[in-house]
Amino acid sequence: MTPMTKTQVYLPEEDLRALHRIAKERGRPVAELIREAIRQVWVRPTITGHVALWDGPGSATSIDHDRVIYDAP
Repeated sequence: MTPMTKTQVYLPEEDLRALHRIAKERGRPVAELIREAIRQVWVRPTITGHVALWDGPGSATSIDHDRVIYDAP
């Protein structure tokens, strides 16, 4: 199990109700949804290159997409 530190977060009642509803619908704990949201919005991995999956040269435009992908040496 990953070591964790307990913290408190103050949420508006309507947000907390919505969060509990979503957690129940998905069968997941509220804390897990909060941790997931934090990772996705604030602690996401650094994206490098022109597109997250591409770390090559960026000399072509989107019009040249197929040529760059399929004709590359």
